[in-house]
Amino acid sequence: VQLQASGGGLVQPGGSLRLSCALSGRTFGLYTTAWFRQAPGKEREFVAGISTSSGIRPYADSVKGRFTISRDNAKNTVYLQMNNLKPEDTAVYYCAGDYRRKVGSAWSTNNGYHYWGQGTQVTVSS
Repeated sequence: VQLQASGGGLVQPGGSLRLSCALSGRTFGLYTTAWFRQAPGKEREFVAGISTSSGIRPYADSVKGRFTISRDNAKNTVYLQMNNLKPEDTAVYYCAGDYRRKVGSAWSTNNGYHYWGQGTQVTVSS
């Protein structure tokens, strides 16, 4: 399985961006997909996740109400719509996938994902 993240860039505070994560290879059965981010000098942290059916979509408290994760299974793509961006959202954003179903805190565990894409830089600055 390969994951290709794109859509990052420079945006002013209050602005919006949409990240895309294109999935390829043996994606059948890839039950969970998630976005993580890592700011300079900080540990990588969970942002949002989505199950295959889109029925489960957990979010980090810091992005609830501002970010929306979605997926288009026909296009094998997962999106992260980011609105009302803040300077503290500046980070490299990574998409990750795993075949295992997740419950509760398992969504936010870094080592719970077998597949990772390369990152895309998001910079929020005036």
